Amino acid sequence: MTLEDLLRDYAAYNCWANDAFVQWLRSKPIATMTTPVASSFPTIRDTLLHIWGAEKIWLERLRQQPTEPFLPTVFQGTMAEVFDGLLAASAALAEYLQGQPADFFQQSCTFRLFSGKEDTRPRYQMTLHCIQHSTYHRGQLVTMGRALGFTDPPQTDYIHYARLAIAL
Repeated sequence: MTLEDLLRDYAAYNCWANDAFVQWLRSKPIATMTTPVASSFPTIRDTLLHIWGAEKIWLERLRQQPTEPFLPTVFQGTMAEVFDGLLAASAALAEYLQGQPADFFQQSCTFRLFSGKEDTRPRYQMTLHCIQHSTYHRGQLVTMGRALGFTDPPQTDYIHYARLAIAL
């Protein structure tokens, strides 16, 4: 497997994992999405919004587009819009990566950090970071859910995804 194939597969995994979490959380009482829980972000809603915003901004950076304001700082929508927005962002990232030539992942691009500082990274690092970042926060969602009494988190380890993909 090539680097580009791995990263494209990892982006597909990210979509699958985010979908599993959204389906899981949609089955929970809506009030629990905004119930404070000790974590990096104060609520499940805020954590999902952070994942969505990060995937969106990394895609803008990969595309070399001007970045919009960080979503969590401006978004005022509903929980349903958070769920749908996260799934759309993950799908957009995976679709974009599927359409890129092999050398795309080795190319570097320059972008601005939130601090205003300029940074330059190879796209394979940016892609890997974006997906790893989402995985990290999905782990936090499991812990937050358990604190709220949820006992049935989805199994979203990469190897579980790989086994399912082979079985299909």
